[in-house]
Amino acid sequence: MSKPHVVVIGGGYAGVMAANRLTKREDIAITLVNPREHFVERIRLHELVAGSSEAVVAYSDVLAGRVSLVVDTVSAIDAGARTIELGSGQEMAYDYLVYAVGSAGTTQVAGAAEHAFGISTYEEATRLKAALEAAPADAPVVVVGGGPTGIEVSSELAEAGRNVSLICGDRLGPWLHEKGRAVAERDLRRLGVGIVEGARVEEVLDGRVRLDNGRELTSAVTIWTAGFSTPDLARRSGLSTDDLGRLITDETLTSVDDDRIVATGDAAAPSGLAYRMSCQAANQLGPLAGETVLARLAGETPEPVSIGFVGQCISIGRGLGLVNLARRDDSAVAGRIRGVPAAKVKELVCRSTVWVLKMEARRPGSAFGLQDRSRAARVQAAAATPLVREPSR
Repeated sequence: MSKPHVVVIGGGYAGVMAANRLTKREDIAITLVNPREHFVERIRLHELVAGSSEAVVAYSDVLAGRVSLVVDTVSAIDAGARTIELGSGQEMAYDYLVYAVGSAGTTQVAGAAEHAFGISTYEEATRLKAALEAAPADAPVVVVGGGPTGIEVSSELAEAGRNVSLICGDRLGPWLHEKGRAVAERDLRRLGVGIVEGARVEEVLDGRVRLDNGRELTSAVTIWTAGFSTPDLARRSGLSTDDLGRLITDETLTSVDDDRIVATGDAAAPSGLAYRMSCQAANQLGPLAGETVLARLAGETPEPVSIGFVGQCISIGRGLGLVNLARRDDSAVAGRIRGVPAAKVKELVCRSTVWVLKMEARRPGSAFGLQDRSRAARVQAAAATPLVREPSR
C-alpha cells in the first residue's frame, strides 16, 4: 500500500512549519509546492530594498529533509478528484492538502497597479530596489500605507538619505496604542519622514500622487503598502472564501467544504474570524495545521486551534524600533519598548523565526505557541461555523 500523500501549497512561514510538523509520522509522503527555490524572509523585505539584507534562506536550512520540494505554481485545485494542477501542466494527486498560499499587497486604487511598486513579495521588492537605485538620491519617494510595512520601509529609506513622504490614511499605525503611535511618529519625523495623516490616495499617476483632499505630491518612486489580500486560487477552485480570498475553515483549520483540505497562515479564515496576517500568526498556525492533518490521518477528531499574540515589533531604521505589547487577543496595550532596545528585540525576533523553522525541521513537534482563551466565546458569539468537523474514514 502506498503512503498517504500530503501536499502543502506555499513555502512561507506557515507552509514550512506545517510541512515540518507532518514529519512526525514516518509513514506519509510530504510534498511542498512553492514558486521559488529559496525561502523568503518576508519580514526582511524592507531591508532587501534598502540593501541591508538579502532576505532569503536556503530551503535546505529550514525544511526537513523528508519533505520533497517542487518549484512550481498551482493553477487549480480539484477537490473532488483530490488533485492539483501545476503551472507546468502536470497534475499531482493528494490525500490531504494544506493551503498555505500566503498573502500579497492589493492595489485597487486607480493607477496604483501601473505606477506604484509593491513590497509584499520577493519579486516586488527586487523590482522596487532596482527602481530606487535608478532614481536620483534626492528624488521624492512616496510610501502609501501607515501600517508596519509602511513605517519600516519609509524609515529605512529616510535613514539612507531619501526624501520620503508617508501617506497614512486616517492615522499612523492604526493598530498601535496611542502611546506607541507617539513613539513611532516622533522617531519617523526625526529621520526626516514627512507624515501625511487624514488623507487617502485617490489616484497614482506617473510622477505624482493625488490625494482625496485635492493635494498632489510629486513622486519619483511610489511604494504601495496599503492593504493585503490572498491569491484567488481557492475561490477559482470553487472553495468558500472570505472577501479577501482567505479559505474559510472551522476552528481546526479544516475547510468548510472539504475535510481533506486544511488552511493555515495568512490564507486561512477560521470561522470567518481570521487572525491578523503576520509572521507571528503564521509560525503558530503552521504546526497546528500539521496537527489537524495528522489527527485526521489517524482517524481522530482534531482539536480546535488556539493562538495568542504578544504585540507588534516594528523597526524604525536600522538603529531604532518599537515593540507595542498586546493582549493575547491581539488588542494593543500601552506597554511598549522603544529606541535601541526595541531595535535589538526586533532583530532577535527576525532571527528567531528562522531558528524556529530550523528546530521544527530537526525536531518536529518542538515548536509551540500561545493561547487566547477568549476566542471560543467570540466565535460562538458571532454564530460562526461549528468548532469541529468529524474526521474522514
